[in-house]
Amino acid sequence: MCGITGFISWDKRASDEREILEKMTNTLSLRGPDATGYWLDGHVGFGHKRLSIIDLEGGKQPMRKESEHNKYVICYNGELYNTEELRKSLMQRGYTFTTSSDTEVLLTSYMEWKEDCVDHLNGIFAFAIWDEAAEKLFIARDRLGVKPLFYSEKGKTFVFGSEIKALLAHPQVTANIDRSGLSEIFGLGPSRTPGHGLFKDVDELRAGHAMTLTRGGKKVWRYWNLESKEHKDSLEETAEKVRTLFVDSVERQLVSDVPVSTFLSGGLDSSAITAIAANHYKENGLGALPTFSLDYQGNKNHFQASKFQPSSDQKWIEKMVESFSTDHHEEVITGIELASLLKEAVEVRDQPGQADIDSSLLWCCRQIKQHTTVALSGECADEIFGGYPWFHDPEAAGDGFPWIRSLDGRIDLLHDDWKSKLKIEDYVRDRYQETIAETPRLDGESKVDAKRRELFYLNIQWFMSQLLDRKDRMSMGAGLEVRVPYADHHLVEYVWNIPWEIKMANGREKGILRKAMEGILPQEVLYRKKSPYPRTFQPEYTEQVTQWMRKILTDSEARIFEFLKKDKVEKIVESTGKEFKDPWYGQLMRGPQLIAHLCQIDYWLRKYDIKVSE
Repeated sequence: MCGITGFISWDKRASDEREILEKMTNTLSLRGPDATGYWLDGHVGFGHKRLSIIDLEGGKQPMRKESEHNKYVICYNGELYNTEELRKSLMQRGYTFTTSSDTEVLLTSYMEWKEDCVDHLNGIFAFAIWDEAAEKLFIARDRLGVKPLFYSEKGKTFVFGSEIKALLAHPQVTANIDRSGLSEIFGLGPSRTPGHGLFKDVDELRAGHAMTLTRGGKKVWRYWNLESKEHKDSLEETAEKVRTLFVDSVERQLVSDVPVSTFLSGGLDSSAITAIAANHYKENGLGALPTFSLDYQGNKNHFQASKFQPSSDQKWIEKMVESFSTDHHEEVITGIELASLLKEAVEVRDQPGQADIDSSLLWCCRQIKQHTTVALSGECADEIFGGYPWFHDPEAAGDGFPWIRSLDGRIDLLHDDWKSKLKIEDYVRDRYQETIAETPRLDGESKVDAKRRELFYLNIQWFMSQLLDRKDRMSMGAGLEVRVPYADHHLVEYVWNIPWEIKMANGREKGILRKAMEGILPQEVLYRKKSPYPRTFQPEYTEQVTQWMRKILTDSEARIFEFLKKDKVEKIVESTGKEFKDPWYGQLMRGPQLIAHLCQIDYWLRKYDIKVSE
């Protein structure tokens, strides 16, 4: 994994802009601590920060290659999981290779198939290729959006980067935010509309999209989407197919020239990955698989069971470690450490995030990085298999984002003039309706099934996107590559069309995944009740974030109160968040998490010196 950035300045020589390129590239140092590379020619400049995973010597970037007197240059962030199949196919077509890296395979794929190369790729990626003869820049992002890519176009200058901070390092991109961006923060945050870059004149290349840029202009298109069709496999056939696809995805993603580990929470999703990976290690004589779990100091004493978090994870983790003889590391974070990383989590993400859910992950990734450079994680299973409560009664989910039930409360916090200017309710409804209108339909579905399909699409485009964004930024902020086997597009395409009755095999959420893992996972783990990402119940963390907000409340230069009513926030603090009735976002972002999120908004406005254009 890496950080990429670059620009085209049609009216300038790239060589005169080297200092700017270096500044942009250096903002991505956490993403790529192992090497730095630059390439400038004509009007184009590429910058690269590398985290070395495959072919540590041969995979240096930006990488150049020539064919029939034409030059091609690539700047790439990601990992291909079908590298060897592609290499063999390209060699049969007469191409030769000087490295064993997937970077050269990807660049050669473009040389052979041009823009259609994306149809041949299995992996997670964001890349830019300069085609010298055509004077064309080609940019693409993986199908599910695991790897990020942002861009900005002003006049004759086009700038791109893995993170927004790289764009802001260019003198033509400024930290301005308009009503649209503010509506994203206060109406939809910490999620973002697909394609929205928060800042004015900054866009995100959406998942499954590609772009070309020439002197004649820019063209953006969608090269992949889900396709709705009738599912004809039986329950047994479906379970077998899910098992085959999932095992293949995990085993492909274990390929690395550096140490690999897995996240292990004791839940179904991470346990399934760990079981397959541990078995693969054993079969190939690779020793014990390193596994990592996160807990909060004192959580055994402070844990409070709830509908969404019915039990702590410890006994399930112990069962998995015992069953698969993994080399397990339990990482325990204190409330002080958790709070101390809240500001850095904003900087890593370039936006206010999910408070301690972000900072704990950043901390955990840094602990893992001390042992391994690659880790496999269980994100995306709930979104594709239907693990969340709102899937089970789609009509009760209503018309709106089911993870944002706090809209009235959000609006009530705003100053009256901003309520009028932003029209949050309208903005959020429009973004929801846009996504619903995109949903790939299946003729003949019942009303309930059609609604549930909308929910699945909504979750993949929004909730899953936010989780992948969080995982990428926090892991890359630690110089750790995290791979997500459930986001394999072959698996996602197949599961998309499995009927709800089969997904709920044996009357259990994610029942078909459980059935597919029978014989691989211990029964106790296989059929435990779902529990989400662990949250903290530490009193010291609550004290830390309330102190932070009290300090903001007494600061005459606090930016957040340009938008929010101070007396309302004071009540939230005094009640440690209980004054705000619904979770701000998702199932668990309430109480201290909400206070921390509001603190993060203030910090973000100040740290990025954001100018507001109404």
